[in-house]
Amino acid sequence: MAKWNFRTPTQEELANSARLEAALGYNPIVSLLLVQRGVILAEEAKKYFKPNLGNLHDPFLMPDMDKAVSRLNKALGNKEKILLYGDYDVDGITAVSLVYKYLRPYSSTLDYYIPDRYDEGSGVSDKGICYAEANGVTLIIVLDCGIKAIDKIACAKQKGIDFIVCDHHMADEVLPDAVAVLDAKRMDSHYPYEHLSGCGVGFKFMQAFAQSNDFLFAELEKLLELTAVSIASDIVPITGENRILAYYGLKQLNTNPSLGLQGIIDVCGLSGKEITINDLVFKIGPRINASGRMMNGNGREAVDLLLARDSESAREKSENINQYNDERRELDKKITDEANAIIDQFSNIENRKAIVVYGPGWERGVIGIVASRLTEKYYRPAVVLTQSSGFITGSARSVQGFNIYKAVESCRDLLENFGGHDYAVGLSLKKENLEAFTERFLHLAAEEIDTEQMIPQIDVDMVLDLKDLTPKLANEVKKMNPFGPDNPKPVFCSMNVKDYGTSKLVGKDNEHIRLELVDESVKTPVHAIAFGMHPYHEHIKAMKPFNICYTVEENTYNGNTSLQLLIKDIKPDDI
Repeated sequence: MAKWNFRTPTQEELANSARLEAALGYNPIVSLLLVQRGVILAEEAKKYFKPNLGNLHDPFLMPDMDKAVSRLNKALGNKEKILLYGDYDVDGITAVSLVYKYLRPYSSTLDYYIPDRYDEGSGVSDKGICYAEANGVTLIIVLDCGIKAIDKIACAKQKGIDFIVCDHHMADEVLPDAVAVLDAKRMDSHYPYEHLSGCGVGFKFMQAFAQSNDFLFAELEKLLELTAVSIASDIVPITGENRILAYYGLKQLNTNPSLGLQGIIDVCGLSGKEITINDLVFKIGPRINASGRMMNGNGREAVDLLLARDSESAREKSENINQYNDERRELDKKITDEANAIIDQFSNIENRKAIVVYGPGWERGVIGIVASRLTEKYYRPAVVLTQSSGFITGSARSVQGFNIYKAVESCRDLLENFGGHDYAVGLSLKKENLEAFTERFLHLAAEEIDTEQMIPQIDVDMVLDLKDLTPKLANEVKKMNPFGPDNPKPVFCSMNVKDYGTSKLVGKDNEHIRLELVDESVKTPVHAIAFGMHPYHEHIKAMKPFNICYTVEENTYNGNTSLQLLIKDIKPDDI
């Protein structure tokens, strides 16, 4: 059962909330929500609700940006062959697509390269450098990877190939010997915002290139749809500069998407619907990812789709990646079931504070998804490993409060390669180091993770009576979009609610509950839906009181929009 963490506002927060309410006329609930998210001043609130492209940071504040722009201008002026090299996930694919689309009018010698997940692995590969050399490439712009490719970039330099690195992963003290290394996480960086996605760094590079040549921003603005997809799919914070980029990217997706993205929108049933960050995370992003995950696919196919110039080609390629996604879902279910079977054999799973599972035959392309599923089910860090190209390779996912990047980094003497973020890491090691890595990682987790971190947590913003839930509130909460990390959708709680007498089980297997709820503050019932919560139905139908936590949604049916609660958890009042 999940633990509910109630956020109690401080006196200072209440005072700041009251000032916002008085200055701007906001609903007091919304004013407090803003303050809880660090939006305190009236001017900040205006920027929050109306993100402005004029508030993007000067790209030249990023270290090496002047060098990167100078080298790109030189390459274009000399008609050099330029290769855009991106990782095979959504972030890398969107980054390559964005930079290619923007530079396409200025170069007839532009090419792009996505490494094969199974043949080459993540990051800059020897095969990719050989491809560049064979094709006379003299400049590689690497996107969403490269920050740790010290040896590979040194090798390319000896072959007369320059590199510009555009990355957003954690940087070591020693940087690659590239012409420019663009990464806001560099230790010497004073760039005002460090949470850009890989595609976001590519966008900043193109913004600087446009400024240096006095190009209009409008053409670059159209490409923000790709940045929004990367921000959502890579689970980076939707604050600061990312919030501006995501806001305008979603606006583009909802008004005039490119042919490639329109094709994906069509195959996943989003045509005619308002596209949200959730849609990017759970529908559009996975389809772009799928071509690079499957053995019979290649991430280049997804780039081809995003660059499509005619609707027929976009439709055909969209159907292909939709098929890959269907295959990916079947495969990830099969491997997740096999991983769960291994975990069932652990004699002390209750006492283990982390999970490490290894299946030599598991397909490398889906183990990151499997790691996420295990973390979600067992609520503890999970490392899922398989065998690939003579090494053990894997993906690690974490729970709140445990920095898995640092945990994996502490095992670096046992690893061949690793990289990632605080909550998601990729790694590879020799088979003879597997046992030592497992022991050390599990020991570290046992030392650092407390029992509280192994209980699912729901952070509740505030407790409301049902009378507080109005269509006006739902509309104002909706304006807080786009939601995501560090700007989560508000979660509310209501105590001692009861069934109005009309709640019922719904769904193919009667696994969901459609609710009509009342409390002492209202007589007209509030509509709600509780997915997968059928075990509570008997308690609810018995007219016993219970507590709920939920988000507030707008539900549109037959052209009519009404307020609906999306229940996240139920706690009967007698437990």
